[in-house]
Amino acid sequence: MDPLDRIDELIAIVEQARSVPMSRNNCMVDRGEMIAALDELRVELPADLRRAAALLEERDKIMEAGKREADRIISEGEAEHARLVSVNEITVSAEHEGARIIAEARAEAQRLRDEVDDYVDTALANFEQFLTRALASIERGRDKMHALREIGTFAGDEAERPLPF
Repeated sequence: MDPLDRIDELIAIVEQARSVPMSRNNCMVDRGEMIAALDELRVELPADLRRAAALLEERDKIMEAGKREADRIISEGEAEHARLVSVNEITVSAEHEGARIIAEARAEAQRLRDEVDDYVDTALANFEQFLTRALASIERGRDKMHALREIGTFAGDEAERPLPF
């Protein structure tokens, strides 16, 4: 029989016992019956107590294993978090550095374009001046040639006279 059933049985014996005259809390029970029931309870209790203690010990082991596993998972989570934060910081730093390098490269490219534009403009201006002088010289030469032709210097003994220019 289950120890709890034994205890219920003992309570029932006491509840059904005859009251002692002139007393409200005292009762008369069969001593032999009560001792026999308590002996049976004493025999059954140690096995159940050992089982309960073993179950409690097993529960404690399971809880400790669960706590260790939880601590391990938390530790791994914190390590992963730290790694991801570190990777993120490196990525952000690299992106900032990349943006800075690109900005510097664009500024340098613009500076070089401006220098090339100035150089080409100066070279073209010099070439324009050269061509303007050459064109003016050509126009003067043609004007002289037309003028000489109109006054007739090209007629006759052209081979004997030196050219005027």
